[in-house]
Parts: sequence; structure tokens; C-alpha cells
Amino acid sequence: MKKLILAAALATVASAAFAAPETYAIDPSHTAAHFSINHIGFSTQQGTFDKTSGSIVLDAEKKTGSVDISIDTASLDTGWDARDKHLKGEDFFNVEKYPTATFKSKAFKFDGDKLVSVDGDFTLLGVTKPLSLAVSDFKCGQHPMMKKAWCGAAATAVLKRSDFGMKAYLPAVGDEVKLTIQVEAGKQ
Repeated sequence: MKKLILAAALATVASAAFAAPETYAIDPSHTAAHFSINHIGFSTQQGTFDKTSGSIVLDAEKKTGSVDISIDTASLDTGWDARDKHLKGEDFFNVEKYPTATFKSKAFKFDGDKLVSVDGDFTLLGVTKPLSLAVSDFKCGQHPMMKKAWCGAAATAVLKRSDFGMKAYLPAVGDEVKLTIQVEAGKQ
């Protein structure tokens, strides 16, 4: 009887350990934030922030987690140096005063085993507003080259730049900005 109780206790501890939250570090070589915005009605201009950092905590069993992502606004790249310089200036991202944008969340929503959205707070230009990111292409598994647990996804939202105080050239340059964060992260 004692062996049966001990075995049950060990099984409970083992399953609790398995269900524990796991921390994943953002892989900066496979994570970037992309944006697109209407330009005077003639085109949709796009850009990327090439430097990101942060972590994701995921408890797949309880379907909970948290995200803390930092985007280096000075890493902005639209493919044209003159435009990048202007966008990094005071009219737009003001990277000297606000070198980072952040997204922080503790609210994951799942549909079955698939993460479908993450609700949190986005901070840009020192202003923090709620933001819900729709998640697609969510996948966790063993990375074939890194030989450890890995997760990836695309997270997308539409926000109004004026909500964060970025009002230059409105309405000619669109107010709505589509933000997509392509993310990969490895288990720590």
C-alpha cells in the first residue's frame, strides 16, 4: 500500500513538473517587427525593425502565458536611408528620446491547443495602450538544428499611430498601421 501511495505521489509531482510554465528566449535572428502604412493613397509603404529581444512564458497545459518583447526603434529599415532618417526623427519614432517600443502581455487565448490571440499593452513614444495581437502559424516543437524546444508564430494587429502621439502628416500618411511580429523563441 505504501508503494502505491508513493507511486501516486511521484506521478502527481511528475505531471505537475511537466505542466509547469516554460520560458522561451526570443531568437533575434528569426524575430522582427514589420509595419505597413498607407502613403497618400498611392501605395502601402512597409518597414521592419530588425532588432528585438525579450521572452515568452508558456504553460501549454493550463493554456496561459506571458510575453515581454522589446523592439529597438533605431533598427528601423524601410529600404531607403533618407526615409529611415526622417522616420527615426522627432516627427515619427523619435528614437533618441524613445529607443524602444514594447509589448507586454499576461493574457493568452487558445482555441484547443492553438494560441489564437494575445492581449496586452503596447508602448510607443512613452504612451501605453491596450493592444490585441491575432496569432497565426503558432507552432511549438523540437527544433531540428538547435535540438531543444522551440516556438514560433506570427502576431498581427492594426493600431492608430495618433493614439500614441504620432500625428505628423495626418491624414496624407495613414493613421492606421498594421503591425506584424514574426517571432521564434527557444526554451531556456
